[in-house]
Amino acid sequence: MLHIHNGDCSAEIARRSSLPGEHFAWRESLITGPTPAGLSADDWRKLRGLHLSETYGVDLQECERGLLTQEEKLKSISDHEEVVLWFEHDLFCQLHLLYLLDWFAVRPPGTTKLSLICTNQFPGKQNFRGLGELNPDEFASLFPARAEVTAQQLKLAQEAWQAYRSPAPTDLEKLLQTDTSALPFLDAALSAHLQRFPDSNNGLGCIENRALQLIAVGANGFSDLFLKFRNAEPVYGLGDAQFWLALRQMINAREPLLEIEDVPHDILIEQTLTPTLVQKAKFRLTAAGESVLRNEADFVTLNVIDLWLGGVHLSAKTNIWRWDNDSQSLILKIVGS
Repeated sequence: MLHIHNGDCSAEIARRSSLPGEHFAWRESLITGPTPAGLSADDWRKLRGLHLSETYGVDLQECERGLLTQEEKLKSISDHEEVVLWFEHDLFCQLHLLYLLDWFAVRPPGTTKLSLICTNQFPGKQNFRGLGELNPDEFASLFPARAEVTAQQLKLAQEAWQAYRSPAPTDLEKLLQTDTSALPFLDAALSAHLQRFPDSNNGLGCIENRALQLIAVGANGFSDLFLKFRNAEPVYGLGDAQFWLALRQMINAREPLLEIEDVPHDILIEQTLTPTLVQKAKFRLTAAGESVLRNEADFVTLNVIDLWLGGVHLSAKTNIWRWDNDSQSLILKIVGS
């Protein structure tokens, strides 16, 4: 039996439990960076490896080796009688689940049983964030409730993964108008993804806007800020590295929205989240940040945008998709208009 877990934390808890079989940690961050459609396996691996290396400060060859190892693990599933996927409700997890279900839909597992455990709650735990909060016995208690993956789930995952990778984000809006109940957490997760597009009022996505709001009311230290963000926006499932990436983009912009107090420049420009930065980071809004937060200025207008959201590349040379909060939908705004 092979268990595939979303990240090392869950995999390590599972290894210390009574669960039988091999436990494999799935390592990716499909919530960040380019995920365009139409690439060969080699080109996909190179593109994702480059993103992970540049964004998180990991050796490029190590990234590519890790991605290749994951592909090889998936190709070996016929060695197991059953493969169990352990995933959660948030966007970070749901995107990895879509990737894996799409993989299995294209490459049917044959006689290997494919099962799924996907939850947003656990008895006795309020504000449940994920499987990493459980102890080994609690973790193992979920195993009997696993359900075999259905053909309907595989089909929906293919459609959703294709829509996420599409250069037209309206494909996701169309998908969300259909029945997505086969994957019960998908609707909320992908709806939250659409709100990551620049707001029609100030050019920032939901994650960045929430961060500015929290800093403005006093959450100035990184640890406190990250905790309050996770409590305010659990649907995204961001780790500290992904949250730091969102902050960095506002700090290193041409017209910065944030400043960090008492942090040396060489630490500030690092891609990775260092212990030193966690301890020392104290954020404050710049004048531009205050204006953007009040919807008096627009981040896209102030800065050259270069951002991938799934298969959509937002740049200064293209029309910019915006999230319109009033209509709860995407609109296309021409740059400079």
